[in-house]
Amino acid sequence: TYHSACSMQHGQKITTKPKTLLKALGAAVREPAEGHLCCGSAGTYNLLQPEISGQLKDRKLRNIAKTQPEIVATGNIGCMKQLEKGVGVPLVHTVQLLDWATGGPRPHQLDR
Repeated sequence: TYHSACSMQHGQKITTKPKTLLKALGAAVREPAEGHLCCGSAGTYNLLQPEISGQLKDRKLRNIAKTQPEIVATGNIGCMKQLEKGVGVPLVHTVQLLDWATGGPRPHQLDR
């Protein structure tokens, strides 16, 4: 399952490239419902607005769970920190997966 980080999809307007790259490497990419919504991290938002941030996180985790993921990939470390407790499957940075697929080391998150 691919989680589109707000910084990429809204800030940088990068919406398809990461998914296209993962698919080109043979990954079956699933997208959660409401993929355009924030996971609640939003830089320091999770620190300044923890209640609302937690609600966004819970909503995102429910939508991710509905995709029945084996792995969740995202391109933002803030999203990774926000989602790591609760996602229930390995959470890996997109670049780690691309690196592994092209001869780099296996992401340590997959060894759990």
